[in-house]
Amino acid sequence: MVKDSYFQGMQRQLATSVERYPEFDATEIFHAIITQHASDFTRTLPPAKLAQLPGFLAETYRAAARFRLQLYPGVEETLQQLHRKYHLAVISDGQTAYAVPELNAIGLSAYFNPILVSGDFGYRKPDERLFAAALAGMQMAASDVVCVGNDMYRDVFGPQQLGMKTVFFQSNQGTHADGVQPDYVIYNFPELLDAVRFFEGR
Repeated sequence: MVKDSYFQGMQRQLATSVERYPEFDATEIFHAIITQHASDFTRTLPPAKLAQLPGFLAETYRAAARFRLQLYPGVEETLQQLHRKYHLAVISDGQTAYAVPELNAIGLSAYFNPILVSGDFGYRKPDERLFAAALAGMQMAASDVVCVGNDMYRDVFGPQQLGMKTVFFQSNQGTHADGVQPDYVIYNFPELLDAVRFFEGR
């Protein structure tokens, strides 16, 4: 029943959104489920605890549904080298209740600031506003930033609209897009260091 209510809530949010690239809010979905199926127990919870419950349930739901969480080879070592010299940020399509705990679980959250998650905005990549928010958070110009991702449309087309350089990570995930060309392609994550040197030499 929870799974059905979750997906019904997600579909309802997406269907009523006015955004071109709509995103749903998992925490709000669980808030609605709690309200709809309120019990004597939930009605007597302290307000502060009741306010935290939707976020906790969203995290628990994701953890129960997730089969595997692991890094591509060389990711942490590459980030360690880049972090010494460069400002790193994350833009993730998803939910803060999922993305932030998962970044913490794999030990990567400390490398990034800001961490932007589409569920907090109501729209997802390739919406230019997400990339603009990252630039503002880093206080950097688009021409000085390299965007790295494994989805040709969301991670290449989107940032290119603002003038950012792009690196496409050819992986077993993400989608391709006709007519979209990244500035650099890598096939394993440590090659990102070569990509950065390439841009520095231009």
